[in-house]
Amino acid sequence: MTAPGDFNDRLMSLGLSRASEAAAQASAPFIGRGDERAAHHAAATAMQDQLAQMAMTGRIVIGEGAPGQAPLLYTGQSIGTGKGPDVDIALDPLEGSTLTAKGKANAMTVVAMAPRDSLLAAPQVYMDKLAIGPGYPADLVHLDMPPAERVRALASFRGCDMRDITVCILERPRHEDMIAELRQTGAAIRLISDGDIPGVIHVAEPDLTGVDIYMGIGGAPEGVLAACALKCMGGQIWGRLVLRNDEDRARARDAGLTDPDRIYALQDMVRADVVFAATGVTDGLVVAGVQREPGFLTTETVLMRSATGSVRRMTYRNPVN
Repeated sequence: MTAPGDFNDRLMSLGLSRASEAAAQASAPFIGRGDERAAHHAAATAMQDQLAQMAMTGRIVIGEGAPGQAPLLYTGQSIGTGKGPDVDIALDPLEGSTLTAKGKANAMTVVAMAPRDSLLAAPQVYMDKLAIGPGYPADLVHLDMPPAERVRALASFRGCDMRDITVCILERPRHEDMIAELRQTGAAIRLISDGDIPGVIHVAEPDLTGVDIYMGIGGAPEGVLAACALKCMGGQIWGRLVLRNDEDRARARDAGLTDPDRIYALQDMVRADVVFAATGVTDGLVVAGVQREPGFLTTETVLMRSATGSVRRMTYRNPVN
């Protein structure tokens, strides 16, 4: 196995951005066409083709599902040329398939890479998540704190009114009580229909996005991908698995996660330096969506490296037939 020190994230990062870009370009023809599955399959096929060409010995730890459940980019799949560093790959070839099909904002393609055995192999279950941006002391808020207390803690630290805090939450029936409690604080609530990876990323740039804190239950794999982004951009995130039934508990055990009550902090989900790439499919606050013009598709990709804290935005104008 290649030692973590042999993981040359600078050289690998461009290949990762190409995988993200290819997936976005492939899904672009399906924007607003009402076919989620076709959009997602096109993105997954394009991302797999690009990752297969990279000089790495890759293993997908966050993928499309278990072997036999997903035809492409499944968890545990080996990918790359087999010549190069041993790495973990976490991905979502189309975060926001529904958003893409409906032509709504914030759909993106996402992929991250880190040295082998450094990313939490979160199973396909739910996770209760809490995230804030950079500049706050450690554990100012935590998952065992009631939602209103989290808002109060942020406002107190910043010396502002709770009405000045904006909370991002997935709009789901399971969050109705949380939303009602937060309404009592006077905080603003930004409800999103899908896409909790960009929802979490928004807390890293509150001056741009207007989002101060993210909370609520979403996918566990998406929690790890969001943690990869915050590792690069700064911020804190915590997650606790939500195991609803025997099937969920079996998935957690199969992933080696035996303590259902454990709270995973950022450093538990991402244990080494990571490279993260996301390309916009539809317009969002993190990245712009795919732009069409006669003969060309233009994409915007954000490419981040935790080793340096660098955040690079790249525009790619690609000729198409």
